[in-house]
Amino acid sequence: MGQPRLLVFVLTYEAADHVGKVIERIPNDLDDEFDTEILLIDDASTDETAKIARVAFEAMDAPYAWRILVNPVNQGYGGNQKLGYRYAVDHGFDAVAMLHGDGQYPPEEIRPLARLAMHHGAAFGSRMATRGAARRGGMPMYKLVGNRVLTRVQNALLETELTEFHSGFRAYRSDVLATIPFSLNSDDFHFDTEILIQCLRVGVDVAEMPISTHYGDEECRVDGMRYAANVVGQTVRATLHDKGLFYERKYDLDKGVGRYESKIDFTSPARAILERIEPGSTVLDLGSSDGHVARELGAKGCRVVGVDLHEPADTSAFDHFVQWNLDDGPPPVEGRVDVVVLADVIEHLRSPETFAEQLGAFCLQHETKQVLVSTGNVAFLAQRLMLLLGQFNYGPRGILDMTHTRLFTARTLRRLFLQAGFRVQEQIGIPAPFPLAVGRGRLGMALLRANELAIRGSTTMFSYQLFVSLTPPTDLRQLITGSERHADSAAAPAPMSSA
Repeated sequence: MGQPRLLVFVLTYEAADHVGKVIERIPNDLDDEFDTEILLIDDASTDETAKIARVAFEAMDAPYAWRILVNPVNQGYGGNQKLGYRYAVDHGFDAVAMLHGDGQYPPEEIRPLARLAMHHGAAFGSRMATRGAARRGGMPMYKLVGNRVLTRVQNALLETELTEFHSGFRAYRSDVLATIPFSLNSDDFHFDTEILIQCLRVGVDVAEMPISTHYGDEECRVDGMRYAANVVGQTVRATLHDKGLFYERKYDLDKGVGRYESKIDFTSPARAILERIEPGSTVLDLGSSDGHVARELGAKGCRVVGVDLHEPADTSAFDHFVQWNLDDGPPPVEGRVDVVVLADVIEHLRSPETFAEQLGAFCLQHETKQVLVSTGNVAFLAQRLMLLLGQFNYGPRGILDMTHTRLFTARTLRRLFLQAGFRVQEQIGIPAPFPLAVGRGRLGMALLRANELAIRGSTTMFSYQLFVSLTPPTDLRQLITGSERHADSAAAPAPMSSA
């Protein structure tokens, strides 16, 4: 195998006073480790950036191939990066290292930065890694403070421990860039935050290395307050996306947000189900997933038949498993079924009304005594507030899960089953899963208790989910038979009394 191919991507805009010196400082020994090419993209500068860059390249002592592109229309800081990264991916480079044309970052450090990116997937030079280095390099105090505050906020929200989020001296492996939708990111300066979040979302080990800082007479084109608002805004949006409360297509990446997390240790549909099923019951768990509820029911001596569209890798939680599409109605099973469970299933079905009627017939056939159902409450206060703000955001999970086909309120859920002949024994509200969102510590449990108290005032408004316990429809033929027997008994002549 030959050397890995490295693209040194020089990002420029109005950099005529600096770009020549930056090109001169690019090390001439990168070819010892990388098959190197240089791409400079000028973002529609009105000065002579491109001309000066060409002169510098032609005089360069290094043996690298180079190319200059000039955008006919300004693409913005983020937009220009999109072009460079797309070029790197499409032209088969193994890695790309970005260098600013204004001289703020050290070209001499490209080699270790690229080496780090090749090993980890993404890397950047941190001006904050070495205490005091940023100030010694001329970073203004307001920028230093702003950088540290924003980084602290982002670390807290994203659960990272980076020393800096805002360095523009970066390198990425091209196979990483090929897996993330960076083209959906902003064309503005917070592109750097968005692509870093995307790298974290696909599990890239983002590495840092300390670099020196240089602030000279280059012009700062960043509106600090706007930049800070955009950075925090995107970080919050990414966090809300992970919690299933907001949807952002650019953050819809594999982070395991679909994995089940146990909710049995606090008020939840799973807990309500377990509390209402008698030990020793035969349970049909529709939409059983990986068997997290079935395992707990098994511990109570229940026999559990699991049903799901996809068979889990481990079916040991079930006494029997049936792979079945519930849009085709309840599955074919034999024998008596004491309880049917539909935990967060009804909202996924193509026609809940048809399914409810089919379920009623199933319950009569299998002598079912109880049906337990849970679903999201679209009338939850948070959803109402979002509507007031003009937002109705589907996400990877939660009430507005993107796989949901129907949405319910407390009344429409009751009506669905009442019109299919069921009787509602009990309906309760379930609070939002705060322990999952903010942890199972004091704050999470306090928020949960507050939500439970609010539900006592209004189930409709404060319930995150709805839970109903149903009695299946009555067989009219059995009622007629029973009525006939009762009539025979009631209408029989009274026995004659002896004189």
